[in-house]
Amino acid sequence: MAHMGDLVAEMLAQYGVELVFGMPGGQTTALHDGISRRTDRIRHVLMRDERNAAYAADAYARLTGKPGVCDVTVGPGANLLPAGFIEALNASVPMIGIVGELPLDWLSLKDKGIASQGFDQLSFFKTITKDSWLVPSKAALPDLIRTAFRVATSPRPGPVALIIPHDIFDAEWNEDEIKIGIDKRAIQAPFLRSAPVASSVADAVALIERAQRPAVVFGGGVHGALACNEATAFAEKLGGLAVTSLTGRGSVPETAAYAAGTLNPLGSWAAIELIKEADLIIWCGSKASQNTALNWTLPLPEQATITIDIDPNEHGRTFLPTVAMFSDVREALTLLNAALPPQTRPEWAARIAEVKAEGERQKRSEIESEQLPLHPARVMDEVAARLESSDIVVSDASFSAGWIANYIPTTRAGRSVLYARGQGGLGYAIPAAIGAAETLPGTRIVTVAGDGAFSYTIGELATQAQRNQKVVNVVLNNGRLGWIQLWQDIFFKNVQSALLESQSCHPNFAAAATGLGLMGIYVEKPDELGAALDAAFAYDGPSVVEVRVDDLATPIHSFKRRLREGGDTPRPRPGTVYKLRDWKICPDLP
Repeated sequence: MAHMGDLVAEMLAQYGVELVFGMPGGQTTALHDGISRRTDRIRHVLMRDERNAAYAADAYARLTGKPGVCDVTVGPGANLLPAGFIEALNASVPMIGIVGELPLDWLSLKDKGIASQGFDQLSFFKTITKDSWLVPSKAALPDLIRTAFRVATSPRPGPVALIIPHDIFDAEWNEDEIKIGIDKRAIQAPFLRSAPVASSVADAVALIERAQRPAVVFGGGVHGALACNEATAFAEKLGGLAVTSLTGRGSVPETAAYAAGTLNPLGSWAAIELIKEADLIIWCGSKASQNTALNWTLPLPEQATITIDIDPNEHGRTFLPTVAMFSDVREALTLLNAALPPQTRPEWAARIAEVKAEGERQKRSEIESEQLPLHPARVMDEVAARLESSDIVVSDASFSAGWIANYIPTTRAGRSVLYARGQGGLGYAIPAAIGAAETLPGTRIVTVAGDGAFSYTIGELATQAQRNQKVVNVVLNNGRLGWIQLWQDIFFKNVQSALLESQSCHPNFAAAATGLGLMGIYVEKPDELGAALDAAFAYDGPSVVEVRVDDLATPIHSFKRRLREGGDTPRPRPGTVYKLRDWKICPDLP
């Protein structure tokens, strides 16, 4: 007998969903039964924790452009999804959560858990998704599935939740009575594209041609619009500077002469210095967030601006742009590329090369250091030397994001680095690697995480081992919560609550990995590092390379300068709230 779990599985398969990540419960077993009958088209990946199911689905979505699908049961399963959903919401990642629910007749008993595991799931998910729905009947289910795909993939993409009561999941499906069909436009984001008005294209081209030192900031919206080729063509025509946000990395190859890396306090020193010298900044698929806009000090008062974004609310949220291009990023870049003659600015190009060269000189001293414990820069340089162009790097939050951004360049246009920057929460790398490995079978995935972030999801290593995934997990173990230690040391001269080790307790992540079925290698000395990474990269299965690193090392350039100069730099007092700088109108160019 076919049931409604079959209907859900069949519609997911018809929408091109190859993978569903999650953990079954009694209320959702019909879904798993339906998937098991269609393994030639759709498979389920069992995770150890529902939080990690959302992160795995997030990686699938970022690498394919299709909604990542995760499933959880009612109550304890559902209430573990927020971290992954908020990450997807803030990062504009299409995702669909299939959530179990009490039977319809029991919903009045959900309050205070009178009916076991019950709570107001719809209100809960409404706050962390683009939209959420409780399925009221069998007949409504197909249309709500279509709605879920349409909303998840429409501008601006994001997560949705479809809450399906137990009795509906288990109910008989009569295909003659309940027909299904899909909207093929919503298989992949963006669901729809729109082009900018002609006047904004003409105004943007005129502004670019008048600029002497133009710069473009590529954000995650470039990847969301599948516009890396167009972005690279635009950067080559611009005759200026190109930088990216963390999630925008890979919009253009960072090996290009015009590219200066990641604009972020954790990112490229050259990008931070050069962006201040631009007379025009083009914000392309970037929301000018706190970190990319350097605590909203950008744009400077004298800098003209162009914004390119599919979300109308982004144009003018923190500054009023000189030219606003309300448009799908790919459509806007296509029109700009057609209208803009190739630009040459020799003096600006020479200045970009000069600052980039100085940035590289600064990095060499860290890379070549023989210090003990090892400097993270040396570890990243060794990892970068072993990466192939097809490899995917997955960053966890905190300092790992900066070490990757500074020392592992993207060599091709396309998404080759995954960052959890929508919320910036710890614990992303291991489950996202599972999603990436399942999405791209045979592709090597490399994760980088500090010991604090790695601890969040260490149990999920067993999933990597069970599925024999080709994942190299690099753990930068400094025995501390590095960011917290830095903050506490600067402002309070007390780092006790940042310590992850004691004299009697030194967690050994490599040994834990071995116990979970992976290859585990522990590294303390510089001459051990190369051989350890060679072994991990050659291993046919998942591995963990744990490296003891300096607990005082930081990728934040302002604090590096303070340490180099041996003195204080202006900094906020403890408890300072960063306020949005005065909203202003950006000028036209003279």
